[in-house]
Amino acid sequence: MKRAFDIVVTLLAAITWLPAILLSMLAVVVLDGPPPFYVSLRRVYRRKSIYVWKFRTMRRNADTIANRDTVPMAGTRFLNIEKDSPLYTWVGRQIERCAFTELPQLFHVLAGHMSLVGNRPLPENVIAALKESIPWAEDRFESPAGITGPIQLAGRDRLSDAQRIVLESSYCHVAASSYSMWLDLLILYYTVLVVVSLHRPFTFAQIAGLIARFDRDKVLDATAFANELEGEPGPFPPR
Repeated sequence: MKRAFDIVVTLLAAITWLPAILLSMLAVVVLDGPPPFYVSLRRVYRRKSIYVWKFRTMRRNADTIANRDTVPMAGTRFLNIEKDSPLYTWVGRQIERCAFTELPQLFHVLAGHMSLVGNRPLPENVIAALKESIPWAEDRFESPAGITGPIQLAGRDRLSDAQRIVLESSYCHVAASSYSMWLDLLILYYTVLVVVSLHRPFTFAQIAGLIARFDRDKVLDATAFANELEGEPGPFPPR
């Protein structure tokens, strides 16, 4: 059902995202030179990794300067590059501002390697760093990675590592055990509203409550999401 949802929505929306991809490609090549894409090996589902495509919004050598092995861990083990970092090119900042960076991954969705809604793909060194403090971080890969997901409703910089993993793992549980296309539709809808500033970013508790509403097995307890401490168990029993 989730796969059917991905195909139908992606194809119906092609009239909007295909022109956006073509214009972004042209902008990067003309204003910053080729290549227009950045390709990186990322985990997308359980133990499966693929080469993920995105628009190149940073300098060509940015991946050798800023990666999980070179940037000190200061409060988060996810690698979140500041929006004002000099690593971004001018055209890259505009693409980031329009939230077009991940649009090439829609072809991964059509190929069945990713989903429209899920947790973002991660490189293995980031996963290893997360597991050092949150052993159950692997739970976030129990459903396919997505273009957007629950974290994008808040903004990655607004959540701690533990909060983010709790939300991501909980989304995976619902997607696997009691999938509802309405949850994915709501996440897509609110992602757009947050990006264009027509809705304020969600709080941790609001996202938790949204996910819990669609848990037909009633395993998730919205009040348990208040537990934000590093290394604490997730809000549902281990599988």
